[in-house]
Amino acid sequence: MNKFLHLAQAGVQQLVPYVPGKPVDELQRELGLSEIVKLASNENPLGIGTKAAAAIQAALPELTRYPDGSGFALKATLAAQLGVAVEQITLGNGSSEILELVTRTFLSPEHEVVFSQHAFALYPILTQAVGAKAQAVPAKNFGHDLAAMQARINQQTKLVFIANPNNPTGTLLGQQELQDFIAALPAQVLCILDEAYYEFVAPETRIDSIHWPELYPNLLIARTFSKAYGLAGLRIGYGISSSDVADLLNRIRQPFNSNSLALAAAEAALGDQDYLQRTIALNNAGMQQLTAAFAELGLSWIPSSGNFVAVDIGKPALPVYQALLHKGVIVRPIANYEMPNHLRISIGTAGENQVFINALKQVL
Repeated sequence: MNKFLHLAQAGVQQLVPYVPGKPVDELQRELGLSEIVKLASNENPLGIGTKAAAAIQAALPELTRYPDGSGFALKATLAAQLGVAVEQITLGNGSSEILELVTRTFLSPEHEVVFSQHAFALYPILTQAVGAKAQAVPAKNFGHDLAAMQARINQQTKLVFIANPNNPTGTLLGQQELQDFIAALPAQVLCILDEAYYEFVAPETRIDSIHWPELYPNLLIARTFSKAYGLAGLRIGYGISSSDVADLLNRIRQPFNSNSLALAAAEAALGDQDYLQRTIALNNAGMQQLTAAFAELGLSWIPSSGNFVAVDIGKPALPVYQALLHKGVIVRPIANYEMPNHLRISIGTAGENQVFINALKQVL
């Protein structure tokens, strides 16, 4: 029994910590395996881009200095590339910190937060941590039911989280239905549009949302360099909002929340379009490779617009997950998302995908 439990805030007392994907070295220690394929955390299988790596190398001599607390260079590059004002940008320790800054800035225990069933596990954790009430709305075909979410909004609602594409299901909302939903929100309800997987969406279905905060001041868009840009280990992301919202977030943001290597690498990554296009091409090919194998095995899956796919094993998936671990393959069980029969598979290289496919065939 934790002796300090009674001293913590009520919401924190009941929290269950977020459980990340199992690390490679942990599995190596547990099972003594040398060859391991990790397809559990939606990471970029290409490795770091050459421009980002060179920027990190160039920044190393200055590590005795604090980073630029304003992130001036990265914000200027982002502003120029996205066509937004520097004052609209908030930098974070990954986009997850942007989400946390929002909850700390706007929520109190009397408030409610609306999000979808099967949506990112951090939403209820952040809500509960500040003592607010989480309202999880039943999903529709594993995705957001915007009409039902709209109906759940009341006088106590302060935030709405929407992940597009959604994690862990990969479902995608269309532009018109999403914009209509945001436009109909009461002015006092802030919408957080979580676009961590934005770059993987096919161009014909991708929503150009970046200028929506100019139309809807109660909208914040969160994006990250962890996925398509391959910088998960450096923890760097950003929010795009009205300058008024950004001003409030920057009041509680830690002064050096983005480290020097992350700032330099992210700025360089924005200029490496070749790396980004290779990432997208690899992801598209890998998605076809995995879904073809699922079809061959008679398994159904949720069509995904991310760099992962959730497959229905047809029975409780945890034993399959555990059996795959013993074959050196790490994937993600998602029973905690109320999807006990599904596994979420991150797209890897062609070789990594094939190792998983072979292991899955043997296990099943």
